[in-house]
Order: sequence, then structure tokens, then C-alpha cells
Amino acid sequence: MPSYDSSRARLRLADRHIAVFAHLMDGETPPDELWDSLVELQRIGLVGEEGELAPLLRDLLGTLSAPALMVQVEVTGEHGPVNHGIIVGGDAAISHDGWPGEEESEYVSIEPTTLVWDLARKINLHRGEPDEKAPQTARIETTMATLDAVFVAIAEAAGDEAAARELTRRAAVAADPALTGEALDQFLALVLALNATWRVTTAWDGTYEGERTAMVRALATWDCGPLGYWVREQPEEPIMPGQVTPASPLVVAWTTPGDVWDKLTDLLPDREDMVDGAAGI
Repeated sequence: MPSYDSSRARLRLADRHIAVFAHLMDGETPPDELWDSLVELQRIGLVGEEGELAPLLRDLLGTLSAPALMVQVEVTGEHGPVNHGIIVGGDAAISHDGWPGEEESEYVSIEPTTLVWDLARKINLHRGEPDEKAPQTARIETTMATLDAVFVAIAEAAGDEAAARELTRRAAVAADPALTGEALDQFLALVLALNATWRVTTAWDGTYEGERTAMVRALATWDCGPLGYWVREQPEEPIMPGQVTPASPLVVAWTTPGDVWDKLTDLLPDREDMVDGAAGI
């Protein structure tokens, strides 16, 4: 069920509720498959009997209808993938956060100057220890097939840590005989310590060689808990559908939380990079 908190202008909405708003903004009657969603919105007062939209929706719908910058955050952890994001328009910025197993996301207006802070919150970026140093093996190269084989072995271990260590080693050696020694040990330790993987993608209308075009930047990282953050250099983001195969190289490199912060900042365009300026960019 959708809901809202008027004191903080927070809204909990599913994609189907956003679809209802889109039809109403275009002066259309939502189709039959969205009828229940429309009734839910009317029941809590976000939509009137004649399809009027509540004033509380002004920033959200204005931003969704004319986005200047889109930020997508996909985090995959123990409960599977969860999607978050930020949409920046000409006058406002809207942040939305998903929740594992929940249909609705929470939408809230944020200050555009806090974009990097909000991104850091979404990926659970922690400062780390001041004297944190790179491990002896700070860059690992293997293949996507090796990673897939290790994940299958972890599932087969069914929570037995000793079995997981043994099965993952067998799987990795069989999938990539070239992965040996310290690199193999480090790779297995990373996968077993993995808290989550996340990918941040930004998109906006820009120019390239004088032509207007869609611009995209992306960053993918492993959060390996006590073993730190590891940027996935290959497959290189942004990834197109069908681009990655089991034979594709997998390269991960250790990085500091400060470097992750800088990389997040670099994902955001400068105002002069954008055809249509976004609020606060």
C-alpha cells in the first residue's frame, strides 16, 4: 500500500503508482490493470476523485516529468538485488530507496548539494581505518566463469564455512588453473567475505563532438567487509546486455574508502557538461 509522511514530504510508492501518476499528468485515464493502484492512491488522498493530484506531489512529479540527471544504484547482498536512485530536475532532487522484498520505495526530496553524501549512504560507504594499507595482492585477474563457479560452490556448502572454503577452492582451480598462490587465496577470501556488490550509473543529456547525445558513467565495486573495497575494473562499466560471457575477464582492484568517494564524485557531471541544467549541479 502507498503511504506518505507530510511532515517530511516522504512518500512510499511502487512503480505501478508512478505509472498512474504518469497517465494522469498526460490527461489520460489509467488502464484497467492500474485501477487498483489508482484506488489505493485515492484512498490516501494523493489523487482526487476526478484525478486531481495532491500538492504534496509537486516536486516529485515535476522532477520525474523532466529529469536532467538520473542516478541508478543497484545493490546486491544477502537478500538479492535492491534498487535505489536519485532523479535531479531543474528545480528539485528526489532520492528514492528500495527495501529487500518490498514493492514500494521511499521517495524524498533532498538538497542537490548533498548528492554524493546520499550516494555514499545508499551504498553504505564507511570511512575505514586511517592507516589502512593495500594488501600484498591488490589486483586480481580471472574470469567471470571462475566467479560463477565459486558462487555455485558457496551455495552447495549451505552455510558450512569449512565446506565453503574447500568447495570454493576446488571450483576456482578447476575454472581457472592460472589463478594460483596468493592471488587465489586473496580471491577466495574476498568472495567469502563479500557483504554486497553495488553498481552506480549516472545518465544525462550532454554533447559529444558537438552533437547532443546521452552520456553515461558507471562504477561497480565489491564491499568485502574487513577486506575493504575492491573496484571491478573488468567487465568495465557501463555494461551492455549480452556483453558479458563466462569467458569475459574479471579484474578487481583494492581501493580506499576515500578513493571510492572521489570516484562517486567523478560520476556526476559538471553543470556545463549538461544540455539541460540540473538543480544545484
